[in-house]
Amino acid sequence: MRLTLSVSGRGLITIPSQLRQAAGIRPKDQLIAETTPDGLLLRPAVTLPIEHYSAERIAEFDTEEAKLAQWYSKKS
Repeated sequence: MRLTLSVSGRGLITIPSQLRQAAGIRPKDQLIAETTPDGLLLRPAVTLPIEHYSAERIAEFDTEEAKLAQWYSKKS
């Protein structure tokens, strides 16, 4: 499928719904844009959430791991 896109004065492009649907692009998806010898390539970006743990949360993990270690040692 080939469609012509326009670039706004602010450098924004709108991807027509036909292309978005064909590529499976949904609102708020992130894309990676890179230049290739053939032109500009857009592809989905894989993003994963990162959780930062507080000292209290780390202490919870340590406590639960100690409980599991104790339980496993009783099973042996």
